[in-house]
Amino acid sequence: MTPHELRAFCLSFNAAVEDFPFNPETSVFKVHGRLFALSNLDARPLKVNLKCDPEDAIRLRTEYEGLIVPGYHMNKRHWNTVVVDGELPDRLVRELIEDSYDLVVAGLPRADRLRLDRP
Repeated sequence: MTPHELRAFCLSFNAAVEDFPFNPETSVFKVHGRLFALSNLDARPLKVNLKCDPEDAIRLRTEYEGLIVPGYHMNKRHWNTVVVDGELPDRLVRELIEDSYDLVVAGLPRADRLRLDRP
């Protein structure tokens, strides 16, 4: 997955926006003001921080040691840093991004979730 593909996929979700609250290099992808992905798209190797269910986070870190690690500068119980350098299948990376988005949406107030369901 290229940086362009990562950015495009993150922005493909309903109400997803890109913001730069930390610095001009760090893309922060949000839904209704809540972060679901964070990446320096110019960094090599390309990495993305993603929210994850705590039990899944531990399993993924074990299964993909060195490629999925505790979230850098994040709550390590709920966030993973995923190396997107081609070693992980793109399908898996997309699933992890979608899971992160879904976890954040599930935590939104009901009214915001309902607005996301409208066309």
